Amino acid sequence: MPLFSKSSQRGLLPGFSLTLGVTLLYFAIIVALPLLAMLYKSVNLGWSDFWAIISSERAVATYKITIGAALLATLFNALFGLLLAWVLVRYEFPGRRLLDAVVDLPFALPTAVAGLALVTVFSANGWFGRYLEPLGVKIAYAPLGIAIAMMFTSIPFVIRTVQPVLEDVAVDVEEAARSLGATNWQIFARVIWPAIFPAFIAGCSLSFARSLGEFGAIVFISGNLPFETEVMSLLVFIRLDEYDYPAAAAIATVMLVMAFLMLFVTNSIQAWQLRYADRS
Repeated sequence: MPLFSKSSQRGLLPGFSLTLGVTLLYFAIIVALPLLAMLYKSVNLGWSDFWAIISSERAVATYKITIGAALLATLFNALFGLLLAWVLVRYEFPGRRLLDAVVDLPFALPTAVAGLALVTVFSANGWFGRYLEPLGVKIAYAPLGIAIAMMFTSIPFVIRTVQPVLEDVAVDVEEAARSLGATNWQIFARVIWPAIFPAFIAGCSLSFARSLGEFGAIVFISGNLPFETEVMSLLVFIRLDEYDYPAAAAIATVMLVMAFLMLFVTNSIQAWQLRYADRS
């Protein structure tokens, strides 16, 4: 007989009304109010002024640079993050625990420190930059450097979302598939991949969203050149520094819409995959 019944387990925390009230209050203060204030600034502009700001040549250039670098960073994180999660889960080797701890370093390290470290490594006289730039590979103060900064700060999202799901994949199911004559590739494609796919998509979407809003790591390595290496978050900062709050709010609203669209697409893909898995 279990020591605690389900009803007693549910009552360990305060009642539903108090818990829900505290949660909604926290959500309103921390999330909803700042977003509503930003949207209020944008609405007060009027559609013509709002469109003039977000469709300006400089703003459009930042969209292209930010989205392009974020896509490149997400593609790299998707491949490398999946491989690293697989290695951490499926193999035992010296230094595995240290590598597992290093994965969380971008979460703990201030992004400005990460940006300075990247400049030290990839600048023209840096450890790697002094060898790469003579070969025509320019990283610091170039779009490639922006993508690398995004990779560094967002890769843990892919690894940490895939890793626990991969650990829960039953080994006996893989053995059953192998006993039926399935190859290693078939086992991965038919057994493992469908199980980790929702988590993989969630990690990639979080990585992309984090890359879109990254600022600290980018501001040092990008060079902040308008139309060349200026990203959306930096343009928002510049408008705030100029006390042009409506323009900053308008560009931030575009970033917010991009993030919501990304989450919507991700949730739709996950829902479709779950329905497909249930049917099969």
